[in-house]
This record gives sequence, C-alpha cells and structure tokens, in this order.
Amino acid sequence: MAGLINIIKGRRSIRKYEDRDVSDKLVTQVLESVRWSPSWANCQCWEVIVVRDHAKKEGLQETLTKTNPARKAIVMAPVILVICGKLKISGYYSDKITTKFGDWFMFDLGISAQSICLTAHELGLGTVIVGLFDHDRAREVLAVPDGYELVTMIPMGYPARISSAPKRREISEFTHYEDF
Repeated sequence: MAGLINIIKGRRSIRKYEDRDVSDKLVTQVLESVRWSPSWANCQCWEVIVVRDHAKKEGLQETLTKTNPARKAIVMAPVILVICGKLKISGYYSDKITTKFGDWFMFDLGISAQSICLTAHELGLGTVIVGLFDHDRAREVLAVPDGYELVTMIPMGYPARISSAPKRREISEFTHYEDF
C-alpha cells in the first residue's frame, strides 16, 4: 500500500510538457487501467478517444475559454485522452434509472479519469483533467455520436516541470463518525 499512497500523493495537474512523444506502448498501458476500472454493474460505459493530430488538438483548444489555464496544454501535450460516456446504461436496470442521481455515468467516468491520471503518473507522465470547455463544440470536433456524452479531456505527456502539492484539508476536517 505504501506504493499506491505515494503515487496518489505525488500526482499533480501538469499543464506544461516536454517536446517529446509518448509511445503507443505507454498509451496502451494507461488505457489498460481504464479497462480494469470499476463501473456500475460492470457496464464499462466509457469510450476513450486518443488524439495526436495537431489540427484536431487546435480544434479542441478552441472549445476552451481564453483564460482556461489548460488552454496551452491541449496543443502542447503529445496526447489528449478524451473520455466519453455511453448514456442510459450506468445506473440503469431493465432500462430504468435506479439511482437518486440519475444516470451514473459521471461517477464511472470519474473513476476512469482517476485511473488514467494515477497510471500516467506512475509511468512518469503528467496529466491534467480538463472540464471547463464547450462540450458540444468538442463533440463536433471529434464526431461523437448521439447516445454518448463527451465529458473530459486529459492532456498527457512528459512533465516540463512539477510543482509542489497544494495545501490539503486534514482528515479530521472532512471525516464524520456515525452521523454528520
């Protein structure tokens, strides 16, 4: 367990990357972690688009506001992993929603995004989860079909620099026993 907690503590949001490629072998290793991520009733509702094409990255960059700190990372990173979710299977039984929160795909995709970021970090790669962008325009850039939602983009590459960890709340500040 000491290894996993060190990976979790060591991971940072990386927005600046070295100018070197990420091999297909490393990308496959990262995608293997998605493959083994837990999901609602093992529905595996994720779809991942691997983007290397510079013109497509420029199209995705245009979906971010000018002030988004990840804007440069979208074109600078050698690889963008775009996570999409198939709708109406996660959180459903017999085609009926079964959770208070509706479609559960966001929870499943959050787990897969965490798997990507932790595995990439373990492999010496940096990532940042990008969520503030025009999702509908990004869907058009990547031709995501109906029935799927494009949720996040994760630039991935070799970090140009790594910052120190931001302050974290103490366990006692967010943990409650027996009731809130």
